[in-house]
Amino acid sequence: MAKQSVTRGKKVLRMVGIIVAVPVVLVLALALAYTVSNKTNGTLISSGVRREYLLYVPPSYDPATPTPFVITLHGFAQWPANQRDVSRWNPLADEYGFIVVYPSGTGFPKRWGAHGTADSLNPQMEDVTFISDLIDKLESEYTIDPTRIYANGLSNGGGMSYLLACKLADRIAAVGTVAGAYLYPLSECQPARTVPMIVFHGDADPIVPYYGGPSGPFDQPFPVIPDWVAQWAQQNGCAETPGELPAQGEVTGIKYVGCDQNTEVPFYTIHGGGHSWPNHAGALPKAIVGHTTQDIDATRVMWAFFQQYTRTP
Repeated sequence: MAKQSVTRGKKVLRMVGIIVAVPVVLVLALALAYTVSNKTNGTLISSGVRREYLLYVPPSYDPATPTPFVITLHGFAQWPANQRDVSRWNPLADEYGFIVVYPSGTGFPKRWGAHGTADSLNPQMEDVTFISDLIDKLESEYTIDPTRIYANGLSNGGGMSYLLACKLADRIAAVGTVAGAYLYPLSECQPARTVPMIVFHGDADPIVPYYGGPSGPFDQPFPVIPDWVAQWAQQNGCAETPGELPAQGEVTGIKYVGCDQNTEVPFYTIHGGGHSWPNHAGALPKAIVGHTTQDIDATRVMWAFFQQYTRTP
């Protein structure tokens, strides 16, 4: 029985090419960390399924004032409290007075149906419906500004944020992605409005390759990240040639401007960077995710970007 459990643990961590060849001790460590820290404080029924989330409301929240709302999505095999600790949105929520929620994916390991198609754990678009239902629920409980709702995520959660830009553009003002696994075809993405997006990706990412192609033993159709960003910018009607952003140590960037509805698409490349959230360390061992830069604070830069945009009702 123990041998079967170990085999199953290795197998699930290889699923969809997200984590490969992980030692048994790490499987056990992740399971223990999940058991200890998988704390949520809210539930709802969406598509007939009980879904969970972790909500943070800053002490400064005033129900008389419309409040911005940030949705941040964990990666594959991670969970809401892990995303809270990785992204560190709560301190910014305290500083700037917005509400932040960390929704939970489904299955074991937890994941998002970011590919936009059906499988046994993520029937088509149920995760999109969940996020929409979650917005509805929290809007009924808090004074959320419906024009300032933002989504972002890491890895599989980054891919899900992109899917939300495609499917919930009528609700979400802007999105951000870190090491995003973009599996939904751009050709099928037809947002109701132009959605500004900010992107971070390491060029030494061992899990979602910067230069595209398969990850691990599975032939996932990961795109070439710079090409994918350029195509998103083109879809947003941006000027073909991007401008350069100031370098920050091992981080360089470009920005597509002149986009429809006065939006932009900044894209930061972390040179030598791995599959991790910039300015955070310790979420997963360096042997698995690679190098984590401290030269840029992705959360703070992302929030500065979000603040530029409100969705026109």
